[in-house]
Amino acid sequence: MKDLIFLLADLWMIFAGFVFGWKFIRNHSNYLLGLEWMIVATSGSNFLLWSLLGGDEHSVFYDIAYFLDAFSRSVGITLILVLGLMAVTHRYKPTLAVDIGVFGLAIAAGLYLRHFHGEDIHAAPTAFYVAAFYVVVNLLTTLFLVYFARRLWSIGSKWLAIWTGLVTAAASIIAITYDFFPLPFDDEQRTIFYTAALATWGTQGFVYYFAYRALHVHNAATGVEPTQEASAKS
Repeated sequence: MKDLIFLLADLWMIFAGFVFGWKFIRNHSNYLLGLEWMIVATSGSNFLLWSLLGGDEHSVFYDIAYFLDAFSRSVGITLILVLGLMAVTHRYKPTLAVDIGVFGLAIAAGLYLRHFHGEDIHAAPTAFYVAAFYVVVNLLTTLFLVYFARRLWSIGSKWLAIWTGLVTAAASIIAITYDFFPLPFDDEQRTIFYTAALATWGTQGFVYYFAYRALHVHNAATGVEPTQEASAKS
């Protein structure tokens, strides 16, 4: 039963990532959020294949999992998420150079930080600093998401504001627990933790899409459209 729930949580994250990632691109031309959502779904697909094929630590899926995990935890569901949501909070539309640059930064971060995944943070100081970095950037992103939820509340989307707050709080708990507070009742593969994490990340993709859409509709009704940074400066 525990393995089945884990599988369902992973499938939920994969579904939310691909479906709502595509909706961000098709309906809103938001490539930052659309591509990041699809990267999260790809990470879930890779994790699923790795698990179904036996979870071999020498598998290429294992290396890919660590890279994608570091990609999203460092830059993807932090800086890229904030820049993407700023389209409806600050009328910000990034230039192509910004899109390419921020994903390039995420790739570089993923390639470097993946090497510290799984190291004992109590025995390796660098691993501790990397784990702390993940928590800090998550909490900084949470501050923006609190503001994002307040914007939803201010336009009357109170249920979306509440759900945004709840899923953001859950994601922060996952981020803090990830490296620093392993669940004492979990198994060696951390099945319970990863089930909760996958379910939370999938729900983030679902809730944030509809929250974004609500602000987009409100902005369109009031004549507010995203503008490129370059245009704003001219």
